[in-house]
Amino acid sequence: MASFFKTGKGDYAEGDIFHGISVPDQRLIAKKYFLQADVVLICELLKSGYHEERLTALFILTYLFESANKKGEGKKYVELYLQEIKYVNNWDLVDATAYKILGKWLEDKDRKILYQLASSNSIWENRIAIVATYHFIKKQDFKDLFQLSTKLLSHPHDLIHKAIGWMLREAWKVNPGPVENFLSQNASKMPRTMLRYAIEKMRDSTRKYYMNLKNPTFKD
Repeated sequence: MASFFKTGKGDYAEGDIFHGISVPDQRLIAKKYFLQADVVLICELLKSGYHEERLTALFILTYLFESANKKGEGKKYVELYLQEIKYVNNWDLVDATAYKILGKWLEDKDRKILYQLASSNSIWENRIAIVATYHFIKKQDFKDLFQLSTKLLSHPHDLIHKAIGWMLREAWKVNPGPVENFLSQNASKMPRTMLRYAIEKMRDSTRKYYMNLKNPTFKD
């Protein structure tokens, strides 16, 4: 797990440590005990050096937010998420929470926080901004995805390239037309990994078309 999550010196998760507990088991623990959890416990777990303790804290926070949000009381958990955002510091921690908490909360609200996160020096905050749009994508709302993708198009880290490509691919599954228009305008400027993720599920001929926009000499 340490190798998979790139915890070596100079890697994006340098120093992270693991108990070796599976994600399904962490979800079971969170689901069983989230109603007994409070802000103090969540913050204690989030500050742990152990990866699984932070992820379990975020599962608990997600369940609490979902439960409270049904009663119009989700705001305090969104504020807690943003307050402790520096501990959402690996791609799986981001991907498990960004659209379920922040994306859901912002569905009918001003989304300027996403652009602030996208402008941060933290790759995790950048990734949160992109992955949060997954909630909007499911509603066929692609505006912020396209604007944030354009803003981060030249980002240096492949974890952002992968996140943008993933979200574009998910949007394409919902409605291909707008995504293909976006790719036609931007494929030539996109990092190769981002483009490959975005076009992964397309027909071979369509994939080749976009790869040729990136590299006119491309041959599959």
